[in-house]
Amino acid sequence: MSVRTLGRLLTVGVLLVLVGLGLARVRTDTTASSFLPKDDATSIATKAAARSFGADPVVVVAESTEPGALLAGEEILKLVGLEGALAQLPDVSVVYGPGTVLNQVAGQARNLLATISGRRDALMETARRKALADGASATQAKAAADRSVRRFDRRYGGLLVQGLPAGLPTLRNAAFVRAVVLDADQQPRQQWRFVVPRDNAVAIVIRPRDGLDQRATERLVGAVDKAVDEADLDTSRVVVTGMPVVASGLAQVLKREAPLIGAVALGLITGCYLLLPWLRRSPRRVIPILTTLLATSGTLALFGWLDHPVSLGVVAFLPILLGTGSDFPAYLTRGADRRIVIVTGLAAAAGFGTLAFSPVPLVRELGIALMVGIVLTLLVGVVLARIWTQPAVRPTLVEGTDALPRTSMGRPARLLLVGTASLLAIAGWSVLPRLEIEASPERLIAGAPAMESVDQAEEILGTSGEVQLLVRGAQVLTPESLDWMRRLQELIVLRFGDRLRPVVSPPSLLAFLGDKPTAEQLQAGLAQLPGYLRAAVLGADGRQAVLSFGIELNDVAAQRELLAQIMREAPPPPDGLTLDAAGLPVVAARSYGLLSEHRYLHAGIGILAAGAVLVIGLRRRREAALAVSAALLATGWGFLGAQLLGISLTPLTLALGSLATATACEFTILLGAARHHRLLLRSVLVAAAAATAGYLALAVSELSVIRDFGLFLAATVGLSLLASSLVRILLPATLAPRERSDPGELEPPFVPQPKVEVVV
Repeated sequence: MSVRTLGRLLTVGVLLVLVGLGLARVRTDTTASSFLPKDDATSIATKAAARSFGADPVVVVAESTEPGALLAGEEILKLVGLEGALAQLPDVSVVYGPGTVLNQVAGQARNLLATISGRRDALMETARRKALADGASATQAKAAADRSVRRFDRRYGGLLVQGLPAGLPTLRNAAFVRAVVLDADQQPRQQWRFVVPRDNAVAIVIRPRDGLDQRATERLVGAVDKAVDEADLDTSRVVVTGMPVVASGLAQVLKREAPLIGAVALGLITGCYLLLPWLRRSPRRVIPILTTLLATSGTLALFGWLDHPVSLGVVAFLPILLGTGSDFPAYLTRGADRRIVIVTGLAAAAGFGTLAFSPVPLVRELGIALMVGIVLTLLVGVVLARIWTQPAVRPTLVEGTDALPRTSMGRPARLLLVGTASLLAIAGWSVLPRLEIEASPERLIAGAPAMESVDQAEEILGTSGEVQLLVRGAQVLTPESLDWMRRLQELIVLRFGDRLRPVVSPPSLLAFLGDKPTAEQLQAGLAQLPGYLRAAVLGADGRQAVLSFGIELNDVAAQRELLAQIMREAPPPPDGLTLDAAGLPVVAARSYGLLSEHRYLHAGIGILAAGAVLVIGLRRRREAALAVSAALLATGWGFLGAQLLGISLTPLTLALGSLATATACEFTILLGAARHHRLLLRSVLVAAAAATAGYLALAVSELSVIRDFGLFLAATVGLSLLASSLVRILLPATLAPRERSDPGELEPPFVPQPKVEVVV
């Protein structure tokens, strides 16, 4: 073995080891942050709220068969224990539920009783001593002491009877618990519905600390499940839900599906290259598959080495790269001009790379991964093709002949067909502003196993998301600011109460102070609040406060308008304070707005980028114009099909232009090369079949957004091939029917050669 060969083997071995180590470091991210823009003002406000008050909560909803069963006897004590255990978990910011609320209320009531009793005893003792000092007898001194507290008893005794009609304030006193939680109609009081939504249901809210990664989120959800099981509550149903639970469930789906979908795609694509009539039986048939596997592994390994988590887009990434990336080494093994293949591949990479401009992180990461993967595929494909492919020998053709089929249509028919195809594409681009865009995180992850628990919890709580109105300033809680928050909350309840439900806020927790508390009364009232409830609405430094409202995660466009209307109608805050909307529904609405406002940019930027690469890289600009025309046609047809079929776009399918460009430009350019290289025509058809097969592999996913994406892409391949054929065969014949094709458009001047049998 030569030193050169040994060096090559060592280099390959080192690269494979690095790829393997990188793959071992790959981690996923299916938290809500992967669906939402990170640098927008609403995201910044949401992060600020999460730092002070905790991130999106895990919610435990427990139901009992009988009303009030969970708030009586041993069950309420179990709830207190469960909430205490949850509060001790790592990465938990705050926990509140009915057990701790009632326990704190009972404790404060006992403290109040003790204070009143102590004050009464002090008054009696002072009066008795004064009477004795004035010379009164013991009997007279006792009478004086009794007289001294009569006025006190008249003032406070009535309050105690009114405030404590159910007896001693203890958790074991069922009458006391009912009096605190239930109103006169035996329904949960409005201020406690965030922890007692129904008379037979309770809710425990666990807010994680801000910034939990995927692994920490999964650990927290597992710990909550374990704590709930160990509490052994007597329930008819217990649901653990919330966005962290959904993220954990998505992670499990991703871990299970990524290798499955990759394997299915690999099997289907391998079948295309091995079974379809493309090459004679030869080891070179495996070059496209081997090249793409190496490039896919290298791309994922790069994410691992950079310690950058891959989002849900990784499930879509594998079949796309396997389907599209395998085309370029396939062309190289058939003797296609290397320059043409490389330029076309770089155009596809540029089209994918423009997805990095999407405001949705999972789309950005998908675009970056595809761009890097295509470039790696080209690099590996060129190396393997140089090693295994024999020198290209042009097939014997008579000068001036064309390997592409010719149309027998007359000029009027061709004009009609071309005009109709163009009008349909124009119609598709014109309806783009009217197409519905699905940007709700809840709908985007429909099909995830945790979504069932979200629906169950929403049935009880009436909400599945939370909007937070974040108040910031040097001192956010003063009598003036509390009055403003109260008016703001009343406005929301009166105007938008059918869509927003109060959860917890400073005005709700301090309602016992009345409408116009003084600064001293406000501070005294804050001191009476349980620490965990105070932390749920007021930052530790007093510079932030939050009003939380429950909302259903459904129509994002309607929610966007609702939030905008609230901010317009909100009374202006006092001087020195600012008001911002925060929370997952707010950021989702903002994400929808960013996507909706720049539809043409997201849909067309990939086409422009790919066209620019082709203009720079190809010898004839006409070829770039034809490729861009095919991409415009395929994309317009795709949008028109979505409109006619009533299909909503997603952040992934909105970028149809970038996705269609890769195949439309590839097919157009390579069909042009196939005019004088008949074997390439067969390669284009096999590549189209392989790409379609790879995309269809996504149909095995449990997630509807991934399944729909796969079907959408498979249809896009067909539209791209149709558009490429149109601009390559029909359009030139229509525009210049008598013009003979120039055999040197894409390749060096054609020189007739003796017929040579190529054994492959």
